[in-house]
Amino acid sequence: MLWIILAIIISYFIGSIPTAYIFGWVIKGADIRKFGSGNVGATNALRLLGKGWGMAILVLDILKGFLPVILLGDFLVKQFSLTQAQNLFIIIGLSCICGHNWTIFLKFKGGKGVATTLGVLLGLTLKIPGLNIVLGFTALVWFASFLALRIISLSSILAALSFPLFTILFRQSAMVVLAGILLSIFIILRHKSNIKRLLEGKENRISFRK
Repeated sequence: MLWIILAIIISYFIGSIPTAYIFGWVIKGADIRKFGSGNVGATNALRLLGKGWGMAILVLDILKGFLPVILLGDFLVKQFSLTQAQNLFIIIGLSCICGHNWTIFLKFKGGKGVATTLGVLLGLTLKIPGLNIVLGFTALVWFASFLALRIISLSSILAALSFPLFTILFRQSAMVVLAGILLSIFIILRHKSNIKRLLEGKENRISFRK
C-alpha cells in the first residue's frame, strides 16, 4: 500500500509540471496565464510561442501522461493480479491528469488536460486489451470534428463525450467505463469558459493557412 500511495503522489507531481508556463518564461519571459485564453496548455502556448514550441509542449504534455502509466505501473504490476494491475494503471493515470489540471506549482490552476489525458490513454492501450480500439474511434471523432469546424475546444469536448460511450460499446470493464466518465467530466469542466464562448459564437477557429 505504501508503494501504491508513493506511485500516485509521484504521478501527480509529474503531471503537475507546468510545461507551457515554464516555456513561456524561458523563451519569452512572459506569464502565459496573462496571454490569449490564459490557459496553461499547448494551444495557448502555440499562440504565444509559435508552432514549433507549441508542438514541443504538446508532445511533452502527452509524455507527462504516458510515462507514469508505463514506468510506475510496471514497477508495481508484479505484486498484483491482472485486474488489480489494470485498475492501478488507471488510478496512476488519473492522478497524473489531476496534477496537470490542478497543479500544485500554480496554486492548483492548470491546463485543460486534453494532451496529458491522451498520453495516459496511450499508455493504458498498452496495458488494457481493446482500449486501443476505443481510443482510435475517439481520435476519429476529434479529427472529424476539427476538420469540419476547426475549433480545438469543441473537438476536445466532443471526443470527451464520445469516449465513455465507446468504452461501453466495446465492452470494457466497469473500472474503464468509470474512468472514461471521470475523464469526460474533467475535460468538460476544464472547458467551461470555452463552452460559454461557443454558445456566444466567440470561440476562435484555427486557420489552416496560418
